[in-house]
Amino acid sequence: MLFLRAAALAAALGLAGCAADPTAEPTGAAVAGTRTATVTKNTDGDTLRLSGIGRVRLIGVDTPEVYGGVECYGRAASAFTERVLPPGTNVRYRLGVESRDRYGRALAYVWLRDGHFFNLMLVERGYAQVLTIPPNVDYADRFRKAQRKARENERGLWDPRVC
Repeated sequence: MLFLRAAALAAALGLAGCAADPTAEPTGAAVAGTRTATVTKNTDGDTLRLSGIGRVRLIGVDTPEVYGGVECYGRAASAFTERVLPPGTNVRYRLGVESRDRYGRALAYVWLRDGHFFNLMLVERGYAQVLTIPPNVDYADRFRKAQRKARENERGLWDPRVC
């Protein structure tokens, strides 16, 4: 009996560590108010195409450019998005309060099937800087905190040896 209690405690402690991932949303949060789509194309680090809505610009983030003059870390950001969201990947998305930008792209927050918040992943790993454009400000505080931490830890484009 003591062995079973010890095993149960060890399992509980192990699972507690799983919830510490800041890019993972609770299952309900990632699903509530979102729709399902499939990635059909990647344009660059913060722009892709989703089935049913077409061109999508990720809200709250700005990756370095790869078109019209390649910026430092632009190719790395694009490659990350391509690796994590290759065509055929199913995602959940939610459009912003302002649902389209001046170029006609849908403005969206995107989650992976496992609940990870992709927009936030880009900032946390140093592939993107925060770009807050009201009224789409739902996660602006989280993005700013993630950027501060990425910069302090010299991740990605914040690494002085990279750019």
